Amino acid sequence: MSATSGFVSSRGAGDPLSFSAALLQGLAPDGGLYIPTRWPQLASADFAGRQSLPAVAARLIGAFISGDRLAPQLPELVAEAFDFPVPRVSLSPDDRLSVLELFHGPTAAFKDFGARFLAGAFSRLREPSDKPLTILVATSGDTGGAVAAAFHRRPGIRVVVLFPKGLVSPTQERQLTCWGDNVTSLAVRGTFDDCQRLVKEAFVDEALRERTSLSSANSINLGRLLPQSSYYAAASLEVFRHHGEKASFIVPSGNLGNALACLWAREVGLPIGEVVLAHNLNRTVPDYLASGEWRPRPSVATLASAMDVGNPSNMERLRALFPDPAVLRTQVTACSVTDEEICARIRIGYEQYGQMWCPHTATAAEAWERLPEAVRAGGRWVLVSTAHPAKFPEIVEPLIGRKVPVPASLEALFARPTHSTEIGAELASLSAVLKENG
Repeated sequence: MSATSGFVSSRGAGDPLSFSAALLQGLAPDGGLYIPTRWPQLASADFAGRQSLPAVAARLIGAFISGDRLAPQLPELVAEAFDFPVPRVSLSPDDRLSVLELFHGPTAAFKDFGARFLAGAFSRLREPSDKPLTILVATSGDTGGAVAAAFHRRPGIRVVVLFPKGLVSPTQERQLTCWGDNVTSLAVRGTFDDCQRLVKEAFVDEALRERTSLSSANSINLGRLLPQSSYYAAASLEVFRHHGEKASFIVPSGNLGNALACLWAREVGLPIGEVVLAHNLNRTVPDYLASGEWRPRPSVATLASAMDVGNPSNMERLRALFPDPAVLRTQVTACSVTDEEICARIRIGYEQYGQMWCPHTATAAEAWERLPEAVRAGGRWVLVSTAHPAKFPEIVEPLIGRKVPVPASLEALFARPTHSTEIGAELASLSAVLKENG
């Protein structure tokens, strides 16, 4: 194993694992999340001649996984996973403000990047004689649909999606429950935090792990974060090549996986400036940055439902990267946005820019609007657009006064029949389903 390719638990227990082993493991045995043992260092010149997202991704991820058994297949893997456009659309004549559209994949959300990468990686790592693998995924909206789409009908792999009953949008619920075959959808009587807790409890339950081969496709899995770092790398390189300046990103944030992907890209040397985390009324992270005290709490339901997280698991990775809250405050800022402000920003985004924004993208736009004028004017700001507005028609359409066009990929999903099983928010209920379907 090379010096740059080891991954260890954020809690410090155990020996470093290879990238492939950490991917298959999902969560570390001590309950921690896998992080790099050391950071490769890259400069813009290291990406010379690499314009496309797959080309940038192969270079970036390759620096983390040199010597791993997946490394020789990486160019093919990323080309297969990232086979859809990732446009950065300028919102101002001087390109001081733009929006990075991450919703052009099969399920119209940024989760498609990590889910498709993981599905391709798992398929390449598995042998026909291996025990069937069960992928557990907790979702507050988009993750489950992306994972289900990426793994649907893949041999030897079963997906179990846990979502909070009644707390995702109707469109998102349809995406979570329309698959069948090797995908089981569970409506949990609880919040997203309950779903996430159940997944983590399953991973550390020895009896369950002995009976069932488990892995994860949530952003607790390392294989979700590194692919997502790639689009920050590609966008920042595009801005740097055109303007000679660093790109600053405003990231809609819930479980912090997308934010960590941006910070990891910056940590290895990509030309990224400021990083602003735009949260909804779930203000655990903004409050932590303000007080220095970590106080998880029950999540609150908002219009930006995919960000309804009161105890974000990737805070563990963020604190591993910046253990001192005072240092963290110099590296990232965060704010909290109300539902009323989200609605206003959806309206204004359409009136001012002709843009149709989902509630999560509108949260980022509101965070940009709050920046001091001098900061806005002096930077190259990129709003991260995480989901297509067609996933939230009941919110967006009344605000902009017109129908939102539905991508063909979503139309196809909406035509499928749906099915889900309701369970309680305790491990025994999840275990029973896994045993029954095992």
